[in-house]
Amino acid sequence: MAFSFPRAPHIPLLAALVLLAGAALAQPGAYPAKPIQLIAQQPPGSGSDAMTRVWADCAARELGQAVVVQNKPGANGVLAINYLKGQPADGYNLLSIGMSQMTITPYVYKQPPYDPLRDFDGVAVLGTSPLVLAVPAGQGIASLADLQKLARATPGGVNFGSPGKGSPAHLLTSALIERLGVAGTHVPFVGEGAGLTALMGQQIHAMTLVIGTAAAQVKAGKLVPLALFGAQRSPLLPDVPTIAEALPSAADLARPAWIAVVAKAGTPPELLTRLNAVTEKCRGDAQYKSRLEAMNVTLTASAPGDVRTWASRDAAVWRPLIDKLGLATE
Repeated sequence: MAFSFPRAPHIPLLAALVLLAGAALAQPGAYPAKPIQLIAQQPPGSGSDAMTRVWADCAARELGQAVVVQNKPGANGVLAINYLKGQPADGYNLLSIGMSQMTITPYVYKQPPYDPLRDFDGVAVLGTSPLVLAVPAGQGIASLADLQKLARATPGGVNFGSPGKGSPAHLLTSALIERLGVAGTHVPFVGEGAGLTALMGQQIHAMTLVIGTAAAQVKAGKLVPLALFGAQRSPLLPDVPTIAEALPSAADLARPAWIAVVAKAGTPPELLTRLNAVTEKCRGDAQYKSRLEAMNVTLTASAPGDVRTWASRDAAVWRPLIDKLGLATE
């Protein structure tokens, strides 16, 4: 009896099987296969850093993979952005970014260091938070009118701080000083925490802060809030007037800050969709919600494309204001 043996697989068939196996591993279901790097553009201890870490903790639980926060502070986010631009667009390199970096910072340079609408792919807008103008306690300043009087009586006007050039705090306070008709000098810091320390130490006259940062020091009796840059009063500081109440001519400055997560432009869309779905799951997570709400962040539902939409919307307001105030330098 003759026996027949199975023929060895044809070489091209083997190659096809290998390619199919590789493709299967590359599918979104295999992502993430290693830790994800999440770049924070503000230093540890800042409000932005705290929000970044809350998202990182929840995303890590949902993804089943570590999300490692790397702080790259400096130049109000420009250093972090340049670092991201040097990384692969593979879904393993993300950046937490604020309204500042997406709608203001690039436009306060005559030669923009980056293009927020071309250099990033959106993952999600996480939420919004109002800003509040505050001064040190014990200075006899309880209103914008008092600050105006101080500026007129001080050579060179008031010194006001911000987390960095091109931050919402920088632009809002500059615009407010202009509306008050007084002089002022911008003092940029590397992050909100450093500016807060200088403010409480009375090294500067005023600073616009994220309300979660300001409220704790207001309740401790170290700061006096003068106006909230929002359309409605906040339950966190219910006695603080909105900017429209405090100075009707500055009603257009009622714009909350917001924070988002982005990836480098060119990141595969399916990975952005996966990360956005993770963010939506986190939005329904009780621990995630309570931690962000404790920072007075209002959570926001969003799709990946909403990051660019929000950036375009706010830049349409900020860019003319930057030009009007002559803030573009270098």
